Amino acid sequence: MDPFQNRRWVIILTMFTVGVVFIVRLLFIQVLDDKWAQRSMEITHSEKSLKPSRGLVYDRNGALLVEASQVYDIYIFPDEIGEVDTNELATFFDLSRQDFDAKLNKAIEYASYKPSIFIEGMNKEDYSKIAFQLPSKKGFFEERNTQRGYPEHVAAHVLGYIGIINQEEYLADKESEEPYYKMTDYIGKTGIELVYEKELRGRRGVVSYLKDRLGNEKEDLTQKNAIAGNNLYTTLDLDLQKYAESLMKNKIGCVVAIEPATGEILSMVSAPFYDPELFVGRDLGKNYAKIAKEDTLNLKPLINKSIYNDTYRPGSIFKLVQALIGMQAGVIKANTPFACNKSLINCHNHPSPTDVSIAIQHSCNPYFYQVYKRLIQRGEDPSGFKDSRIGIEKWAESVRSFGLGVKLNTDLTGIKSGTIPDANYYDNEFPPNNPYGKHSWAFSTIYSNSIGEGEIGVAPLQMANLAAIIANRGFYYTPHLVRKIGENGQKREEYLEKHYTVVDAEYFEPVINAMEQVVENGTARRAQIEGLSVCGKTGTVQNATTNDHSVFIAFAPKENPKIAVAVYVEYGTWGGTWAAPIASLIIEKYINGELSEKGMKKELRVLNETILTKNQVFK
Repeated sequence: MDPFQNRRWVIILTMFTVGVVFIVRLLFIQVLDDKWAQRSMEITHSEKSLKPSRGLVYDRNGALLVEASQVYDIYIFPDEIGEVDTNELATFFDLSRQDFDAKLNKAIEYASYKPSIFIEGMNKEDYSKIAFQLPSKKGFFEERNTQRGYPEHVAAHVLGYIGIINQEEYLADKESEEPYYKMTDYIGKTGIELVYEKELRGRRGVVSYLKDRLGNEKEDLTQKNAIAGNNLYTTLDLDLQKYAESLMKNKIGCVVAIEPATGEILSMVSAPFYDPELFVGRDLGKNYAKIAKEDTLNLKPLINKSIYNDTYRPGSIFKLVQALIGMQAGVIKANTPFACNKSLINCHNHPSPTDVSIAIQHSCNPYFYQVYKRLIQRGEDPSGFKDSRIGIEKWAESVRSFGLGVKLNTDLTGIKSGTIPDANYYDNEFPPNNPYGKHSWAFSTIYSNSIGEGEIGVAPLQMANLAAIIANRGFYYTPHLVRKIGENGQKREEYLEKHYTVVDAEYFEPVINAMEQVVENGTARRAQIEGLSVCGKTGTVQNATTNDHSVFIAFAPKENPKIAVAVYVEYGTWGGTWAAPIASLIIEKYINGELSEKGMKKELRVLNETILTKNQVFK
């Protein structure tokens, strides 16, 4: 027998076994296991995200408030840079060596194997200087993007700004049901840009393409176009916003104007203000820090005082609310008289307040001391402490129906509720220290609330809404800033709902008549407008060691009101001195479109005055 015969079969069997193994392995790789197919796709195919254009923002009349202009973001891929002259690169990008190193280190810390943004929002002029040489710089590439522009340079606090998404925002989105963002995306940071981020951002597109062994793009395979974000049509009136900002220049405070019939915010100004163009592109962080650093007087220009400052006291304006809920509760009638007894609480000299209207017209403190006392001490319990507790709960509930002490669900972030004190508030304010326990406070402890001082705190937006409520004879629509989303969009449903106070419409008439007399013959004569019935109320918010704040709310005309306004001028002393004339100028400009001769003189006085110090003496 041939000794090599067995060896031949061994070799054949071995080769057959190896062949079967290879065939099975190939079958597994190519048919059963898709991992290698995916790896092949990764090597030869790639996808690129297509960023959508961000929606634009318009005023109520179609004027463009926020536009989108083309810019270039420069990205860095740290692992691909290699050995280079960093001084040369810093010069190339017009950066100091310190700034270049800081940006490079930030990119490396984020992920050296991933691209990240190096220079944000480079404009066309700057990009053109490096465009031809950029491809030769290893590890750097550009991507076209859109940048916000503000052609009118107004309403910075309302419009807000966008910036590169931060780590916290990115992780929150990643954990959401529908993750959207990449680490290089822009996102709304404040204002309308933040509140309407989902509507403005649009829908991302994607392009799939083949690439060669070097990773170069060779052929597009499929493309799903990006869908631009929706445009926003706001309630703001551009001309009125510009005018209100001009009146508040060199002053501290705010203006809020509302259309009573809809709740639409016509103007919102927080002073001092800044140019929204400062918060665009590569200099955003630098300008933000600069504004904060240069605020040596602590004027807080970055804060929207209209909504954020809810510790402003309403002052005598609150007497309107006291009168309304007093009549509704039946503790007074429209013709109820009280003596102006200055031993109860201090007051100025004026005609005897024989009814509600005269008391409002002359802002009589003792009169509303008595009204508040009747509201708090209703005789429902023999103990004065317990009776005050019952009374203040009923009082607080009524006041909150006017949108005070509650958060108005408007479309801006940073809204605060203000303070309408109730029994729990005073339990914490005055902790038990006597046999009465939690009933250790009474009317005699809290009577300063009667004239809008004490523990009451409001935001100016709430005060403008109060003016709208009175103009509407007892109801309001939640103040809001966006009329519709998209050309054929609708207003959000929550802004179409009427909110009623607890006070019946009949009780508003004596109050409105009194507000008219405040302007015609009372403390707000500077708010008079020729040929127009203005209804208003001044407030002088007390400060212990500085000038008082000047406050005024108003609406006009008396019948079928078109506008309601609240003005706060910090350290402006009397409400009729500065807040009243500013409000009247805004009303006249909005309703008449131009100023009368008397209005122009008033305007000149306001424009020429600077009120930035706490104890300024006025002529």
